Amino acid sequence: QVQFVESGGGLVQAGRSLRLSCAASGIIFSFNDMAWYRQAPGKQRELVAAITRGGGTNYADSVKGRFTISRSNAWSMVYLQMNNLKPEDTAVYYCNVDPYRPAWGQGTQVTVSS
Repeated sequence: QVQFVESGGGLVQAGRSLRLSCAASGIIFSFNDMAWYRQAPGKQRELVAAITRGGGTNYADSVKGRFTISRSNAWSMVYLQMNNLKPEDTAVYYCNVDPYRPAWGQGTQVTVSS
């Protein structure tokens, strides 16, 4: 079945960086557009960054210039490099295909302290 396993989150101070990783299985990875989503407490899940099969990228306005999404088709992996983190980036981060399927992983918690 479709499965996504996210890792790399943690507690960091504002201005620092984190790199998230996601291992995907149960899909033909290279055929799928992929994305990172996040859900903050009390808020709806939102799309943070997306990457097409061909490597084209798109970002939410709130993370443009700070986050970079990338992928490895050979390893069925998606990455999210997050620089200059802000407290408002605090959330659980998930990866999924774009548009998403109802097969969410456990996510990885990112907490940014001020």
